[in-house]
Amino acid sequence: MTGGLPIISADQRLAEPRGIKGCIFGKSGIGKTSLLWTLNASTTLFIDLEAGDLAIEGWAGDSIRPRTWTECRDFAVFIGGPNPALRDEQPYSPAHYRAVCDRFGDPAALDRYDTIFVDSITVAGRLCFGWCKGQPEALSEKTGKPDVRGAYGLHGREMIGWLTHLQHTRAKNVWFVGILDEKLDDFNRKVFQPQIDGSKTGLELPGIVDEVITMAELKADGDPYRAFVCHTINPWGFPAKDRSGRLDQVEEPHLGRLMTKIRAPVAPASKRLTYTPPPADPAADAQSQPQS
Repeated sequence: MTGGLPIISADQRLAEPRGIKGCIFGKSGIGKTSLLWTLNASTTLFIDLEAGDLAIEGWAGDSIRPRTWTECRDFAVFIGGPNPALRDEQPYSPAHYRAVCDRFGDPAALDRYDTIFVDSITVAGRLCFGWCKGQPEALSEKTGKPDVRGAYGLHGREMIGWLTHLQHTRAKNVWFVGILDEKLDDFNRKVFQPQIDGSKTGLELPGIVDEVITMAELKADGDPYRAFVCHTINPWGFPAKDRSGRLDQVEEPHLGRLMTKIRAPVAPASKRLTYTPPPADPAADAQSQPQS
């Protein structure tokens, strides 16, 4: 059939291959890179930005090692394909994709990989910022001196563009890992923030990916254990989001089984969207009664 409104039916949409896009944040040394051991090595491509693969010595999967921001963009367009809405001079455009395919070869070589594991978004942000500081936009038009605000503005746009392009790689799972910083706010309260240069990327990231997971050390009966924290509302204040609606607040730190659970049949909307009011507090009710 030709012409007509290009409507995608519910059956077509449900039959489409759909990868999971997510970020996993945690303090340094918590075991984020070691999550590769929980994935199928033959179908996982490791994008090693940190050169920190000692933790997975002996892991039998393939890897690539970008050293510059330009290489990060090239791998993103090779993995995700071109964006037809972009002009030829823009990154991720059809012209960029053709140039990268001329260098890297047939993109069908990536068909064997179901999951792209990027370690880490923290280092990607540093590479991006280093590149941004050398661009004309990072120099003052009046004085020609470095303009930090211009560099950060460009950095935010570059990082969001890179993440969004990988997010649109519909058929593949893409997981980013990054360092989680713990700080104190003006009221001496603990706050947790992803360690990424600039503020724009960290603020917009939850709206780009499907899952935001914090890999944390929790305690049960005084004994510490590692776990994934998956719900936005959690008692520790960790950054988290579960778009699938299938995860519990705390899950075991096994990325392979986590993805299996995300792909499991979802509960009916009537159960997921029903509001259950909190139990009544008799003491509070008594206090709210008018005094005679």
